[in-house]
Amino acid sequence: MVYRISLLTENTQQRWGKMNVSQMLRHCDFVLQVALGKIELSKINIFFEAIGVITKIEMQIFNNGIPRNMPTFQKLIANFECDFDESKTNLLNTLKDFRTASENKDLPDHHRLFGKMTEKDWGFLEYKHLDHHLKQFNV
Repeated sequence: MVYRISLLTENTQQRWGKMNVSQMLRHCDFVLQVALGKIELSKINIFFEAIGVITKIEMQIFNNGIPRNMPTFQKLIANFECDFDESKTNLLNTLKDFRTASENKDLPDHHRLFGKMTEKDWGFLEYKHLDHHLKQFNV
């Protein structure tokens, strides 16, 4: 992941979606911060919680990726101007923090959308999320 992130430049164009590369980096940083307990997501409808748990299980069974243009929590949307270098540095630092927390078994045991979580669940879903967005920018 670190290598793929390093391939991004300020001028890397997206293949789909609305975010530019700087906004995508910030968004991915926000998502990792959820796993570190730095961003708390709002409660959601029990119907959406059930869909989230089923989606997590389906992704693990079939090892499929995240579909394009999926809705996301408002707190995780970076629809504002972002500095590329700062966003990239912050994401790489948060990724290091995530790895340390995972190795220390210090990740939350619950996610608002995906329900009960283990370190393996967090690692799998965070990988799938980063992979999705790096593919969005062709790296």
